[in-house]
Amino acid sequence: MAIFLTGSTGYLGSYLAAGLLTGHAEKLNLLVRAKSAQEARERLWQSLQLHFDFPEFLEHVNSRVRIFRGDLTEERFGLPDDDYHALVDTTSSILHCAASLNRKSERQCLNVNLRGSLEVIQLARRVQNRNGLRQYSHVSTVAVAGKRQDEVVTEDSAIDWARSDYDPYARTKKFCEHMIHRLLPDVPRTIFRPAIILGDSCRPETTQFDMVQAFDVLARLPVLPLRPRDKIDIVPANYVGKAIVFIHQKEAPAHSVYHLSSGAGSQTYIELTDALAQAGGWRRPVYMPSFGRTFSSAVNFLARRGGAVGHGASLLKVFWPYLTWNTVFDNSRVVSELGEVPAKFSDYGYPLLMFSRKNKFRYPAKLWPEHVSETTPAKKMAGGVGA
Repeated sequence: MAIFLTGSTGYLGSYLAAGLLTGHAEKLNLLVRAKSAQEARERLWQSLQLHFDFPEFLEHVNSRVRIFRGDLTEERFGLPDDDYHALVDTTSSILHCAASLNRKSERQCLNVNLRGSLEVIQLARRVQNRNGLRQYSHVSTVAVAGKRQDEVVTEDSAIDWARSDYDPYARTKKFCEHMIHRLLPDVPRTIFRPAIILGDSCRPETTQFDMVQAFDVLARLPVLPLRPRDKIDIVPANYVGKAIVFIHQKEAPAHSVYHLSSGAGSQTYIELTDALAQAGGWRRPVYMPSFGRTFSSAVNFLARRGGAVGHGASLLKVFWPYLTWNTVFDNSRVVSELGEVPAKFSDYGYPLLMFSRKNKFRYPAKLWPEHVSETTPAKKMAGGVGA
């Protein structure tokens, strides 16, 4: 039997796949959108090379992974009947991580987040009816809490249907949680709500750059239109991945919903800028929160332009509400489960920023080795291909 994981070719999904492959013995059923088996393997390699060298990757894929080439938004993922039945018959638990993070596109969020999650829920329903489903885990977001200001939010108080949402991403993820509770009442289920996932506390490398670019823009400004004592809830990807894998694999998680966040340990803007300035030898910025409205208007104007300026402004426009809400999310549940708190962003933010700038906010991915065929045994690779 196997764990069905969606989103394995994405940033957080790569942490989940790597954590399950290295720390647990179960096989993985992975849904990958690709036109051929080799394209699917190459997409996985693009994602998992952040965690494995090529021989180790190939060993895992050949021995522990079954790839189902399908599309999250299609009925039964667009799989042939035999493949879909095999997926139902071999799945023992489900970890749904795939999502559209495009906060500007209502259409994409509706298709991927709502239609896609409904297809995964229907799979869960069929597995539960046939063999029983051990666990259904869903990766949501703290953004389901809607518009907030100067608050500390607990898991049980986050969903408030009377509140407005910041964007289509938050709105669709909130309804995904609602569907899970209504359509899988008899299935053990866990909701994970990460805060702002930014970098890895153990390494400078990352493959996710949008939020890093937004911070890079702010880091270059001599004047920041923010309140210096406002907190921002940032959590590293390795902590989030570890928490999800650990709790998904528990026989009986203590709770049904977890905030994967920095909680009370969230840092203020002045703590972050002081740490970056000290590490980089930069001048500390001046804080002028009274310029917030003017800055927001300027960002909206520049976001309509092309080029690097327009792109940077567009990113800030998307993330601006989450930078000014001064809201953190209680993380006492996950800290109790793991027995550890997440690393502070000030401890690893500078190496992350330097890596991103050096590589022009693109991951220097390695291509699939040309002489390695789809059937090459992993053991032949040990001395032949570098990481």
